[in-house]
Amino acid sequence: MRVDTIAVVGSGLMGRGIAHAAAVGGYRTVLHDVSPPALEQARRQIRADLDEGRTRGKLSAADADAAYERLRPEPDLDRAVAEAGFVIEAVPERMDLKLQVFARLDEACAETVVLASNTSSLSVTEIAAATRRPQRVVGMHFFNPVPKMKLVEIVRGLETGEEAIRLTEGVARRMGKETVVVRESPGFITSRINAMIGNEAFFMLEEGLASARDIDKALKLGLNHPMGPFELVDLVGLDTRLSVLEFLHRTLGEKYRPAPLLVQHVKAGRLGKKAGRGVYDYARED
Repeated sequence: MRVDTIAVVGSGLMGRGIAHAAAVGGYRTVLHDVSPPALEQARRQIRADLDEGRTRGKLSAADADAAYERLRPEPDLDRAVAEAGFVIEAVPERMDLKLQVFARLDEACAETVVLASNTSSLSVTEIAAATRRPQRVVGMHFFNPVPKMKLVEIVRGLETGEEAIRLTEGVARRMGKETVVVRESPGFITSRINAMIGNEAFFMLEEGLASARDIDKALKLGLNHPMGPFELVDLVGLDTRLSVLEFLHRTLGEKYRPAPLLVQHVKAGRLGKKAGRGVYDYARED
């Protein structure tokens, strides 16, 4: 099966990044969101990101312009998926919302279309059960920022078929990504390990073992991590990290119990860069 058009459902941080990668990969790309202002904001950000790629020498001016021409914002879901051969859902990480979206996609899409969820920890099997095509539902976990990060975790649910896996691998490769195939398990590979590292960093900070900047510096220079755990959690969002940890705690046990200091930060509205303040104060830095 050949895929020419990809529909991305959800135009937030991850959705617009996935749409960017799909358009650069040569796909006609339809980006859907129920909010026209959100779609317009995503369109402007993708244009800015393409221009940044051109400035950094990652794209030629012609390639950046061609990718932008392949992108179409669409607020109507039926029109967004009408010609799509592959659909990637990128709505917030809430099971109730994903079930609702997948049930709707199952009605709107042709039977041959693969439905992929950009989930970092939730059950692909449960998501697939909202459809009549569980063999064509797969997890496709992208990483932030999508245009720059090379990995996609492809997650196999209980009934995910080999054809869907192969097609998803092909889509990811055309987007310029490397892939690993993971059997469904809470947190998969990366979220499970990353959540534990980040949670332990909060316990260390709470104990007064070192400052946040020194903990970040130690992991970057001592363990060769590209970002420190607090820099990373501020980027992905403390509320998102807490949600993942709560899920892992419920499913895998006490070792994933969220650090009280992380919970306090979220309750205080210190959610990271998107809020202007997380572990670090970005308004003050400006």
